[in-house]
Parts: sequence; structure tokens; C-alpha cells
Amino acid sequence: MHVLQLKTGTIEENCYLVYNDEALLIVDPGADAEMIQEQIEKTQQQPVAILLTHTHYDHIGAVEALRKTYDIPVYVSPLEQEWLGDPILNLSGLGRHDDMENIIVSPAEYEFEMKQYHLGNMSFEVVPTPGHSAGSVSFIFDDFVISGDALFKGSIGRTDLYTGNLEQLLYSITTQLFVLPNEFVVYPGHGEPTTIEHEKKTNPFFNA
Repeated sequence: MHVLQLKTGTIEENCYLVYNDEALLIVDPGADAEMIQEQIEKTQQQPVAILLTHTHYDHIGAVEALRKTYDIPVYVSPLEQEWLGDPILNLSGLGRHDDMENIIVSPAEYEFEMKQYHLGNMSFEVVPTPGHSAGSVSFIFDDFVISGDALFKGSIGRTDLYTGNLEQLLYSITTQLFVLPNEFVVYPGHGEPTTIEHEKKTNPFFNA
């Protein structure tokens, strides 16, 4: 299993390509669809799905281009399905950047259940990690987790946006992520990877 981290867009959102010898999953393609496609071609693997940890604009900007290029389905939390097509809910329409266009993504083909999935000979579990947004989820693989904007290296996701909730986010991290083995690598939505052990020991939100 390989994990390739790609920084996309003006705020350097992390898109991840998770792949093995048979298939590839695209996680949170935030922007720069052509660059992501170039990296996919280098792996020589065929994408089978786009997985979204949540639907803020910086995580979904390249979804339409890639789903059309590869003719693959999109998976999203049912709590944020309607956010894909609503620039206010996905925050692209709030004028945060002068050059940003409204992002409107067609409905996802599948809505996540909180369960184990098997796609392209890869297995992962979807767990709820709300607090940054109501429908935020994380993807747990064999020895790593993709946490979206829930848990970062030395920090946590913002909770001052629509449906954000600090207490809920701390609870999500404690009950869904900190129960994973210490050696698990955490691949966050922004910044560099970390480990469960490092965050349990040093993250200031849990070591005040």
C-alpha cells in the first residue's frame, strides 16, 4: 500500500493518492486537477473512486474534473451531500479569496455508512469525526488513518465554521482516533503527517 501526499490550491490542502498494485483511491482532490492527474498517471494504476473526508471548498475543487476523466464515483457523508452543490455551505461562495469561483459539484454517487469498505482490493473503515464540520469522517487503513481536517500535527481543525463544534471535535479525536495503535501514521488535510502517539503526547489541545 502506497500513500502519496499532494499539496493543492492556495492554502495547500492535502490530496492523497492511496494505491496498491491493482487500483488507486483519490482522497480529497482539492484543486489542481491536472497536477493530480499527472501524479496518477505516474503510478500506472487505475482510480476506482474519490473519497471525501468533508466538503469544504479546499477539499473538493478538483472533484468534477477527475470524476469525469476517470468515470469514477464519489463517496461523501450523507450529512454533507447537499454541500457539494451549494457554494455557501462549501464556503467557496463566501468571498474568502477574490479570485475564487463558486464551486458546484454534482451529487456524490454514494453516501458513506460508518462501516468497512472494500474498493479496488483495498480495505478501510469509515468513522465519524465531526467537529470541524458536521459530516467530517476519517478513513482507517491497516496502519494509517486519513483524518481530513479533524486532527493535524500539533493542532486540530477549525471549529468556528458552519456546524463546527470544539467539544464535539475533541470527543471525535479521543474516541475514534486516539484509540488506534500508537504507531499509526496520521495523514491530515493540511500540513505534514504525524503519528497517533506523537499527538497523544504533544498535541496542546490534549495536553493543556
